[in-house]
Amino acid sequence: MTSFRVVIAEDHLLVRAGIEALIATESGAEVVGVCSGYEALMECVDQEKPDVVVTDIRMPPTMSDEGIRAATALRAGHPDVAVLVLSQFLDPTYLLALIEQGSSRRGYLLKERIAAPGELISAVRTVASGGSFIDPVVVESLVAAKARNDAGLLRHLTPRERETLAEVAAGRSNLAIATAFNVSERAVEKYINSIFVKLGLRGDRDTNRRVKAVLMFLDSGPGGGEIRPR
Repeated sequence: MTSFRVVIAEDHLLVRAGIEALIATESGAEVVGVCSGYEALMECVDQEKPDVVVTDIRMPPTMSDEGIRAATALRAGHPDVAVLVLSQFLDPTYLLALIEQGSSRRGYLLKERIAAPGELISAVRTVASGGSFIDPVVVESLVAAKARNDAGLLRHLTPRERETLAEVAAGRSNLAIATAFNVSERAVEKYINSIFVKLGLRGDRDTNRRVKAVLMFLDSGPGGGEIRPR
């Protein structure tokens, strides 16, 4: 996709303005609507028919999980609209809810990473093109916490297998992982097969299912919580 139309939903005025400014600098991007709550977001999508919604995870009226609920509703009513959820939470429960009906066209990015050069636009373009984006920082933190706290299956993984698990959970392809690790794609296939055997999970060639399977495993123990300011 060379161009895309975006609706932004964020109740904090300054954050909303910052997101709009960042997206507006991207060639081919057009912000067609901004709003600050769930109802306004749903009405804006009905009217503007955007390609992508960038939404805060918590907005009026309840300040709980409006971004996730919007993503679920849009999956049913506007399946072609991609959704990037912005959050300050590591809790895998939000991630699982976001991709419960599939991770295609869905993304999860930490607010603290919005200002990182190219990070927001990369996430927006990924979901707009039909892919899934899960902030690598979230995945790495969950994997590390699980490794520290879980005396169960994850402790059987080698360091390289844990690194591979983080890449798989972030939606990376075997080829992308092989390139990052400077190994063959066949070697990555062996790592992944070993991971799923050790975790009692069945491997699948579909990236979306692999992401969901790994996140479901991460959700089974400690590691979630709100990110504290550094």
